[in-house]
Amino acid sequence: MTNPAHKIIWAIGVFHVAFGLFHLGFWRIFQWEKNLACLDLINRSIMQILNLRLTFVFFLIAYACFAHAAELMATRLGNTLLVGFSLFWFCRTLEQLVFFGFAAKPISVGLTGAFLTGGILCLIPVVLCRTRRA
Repeated sequence: MTNPAHKIIWAIGVFHVAFGLFHLGFWRIFQWEKNLACLDLINRSIMQILNLRLTFVFFLIAYACFAHAAELMATRLGNTLLVGFSLFWFCRTLEQLVFFGFAAKPISVGLTGAFLTGGILCLIPVVLCRTRRA
């Protein structure tokens, strides 16, 4: 793993594992049993299902990074996926600001920084690999 882009892709995998684990903790962290009780069954179920599917996507991205780093770096499809992962995180950064505002609460600032980091992190291997090919 001497290629810097390969190390970054490994870091992207770790980043997504961390977010997958974070999302698995939502029931406890946000006390969903109590706080989602005010929703009707359909909306309560949708919230939980969406969170589980997002968790699955995070772990799938991590798997792709750990098992297929070379393909992510060397192929157009791999680069497209990395750019897509990056767009996911940049859009999530914007959504954080739209839905939670510009509050200076430490958790909000930390999450916004993490989302922005994810967007940048996913672009770095694409840029590194393109400059090596040029």
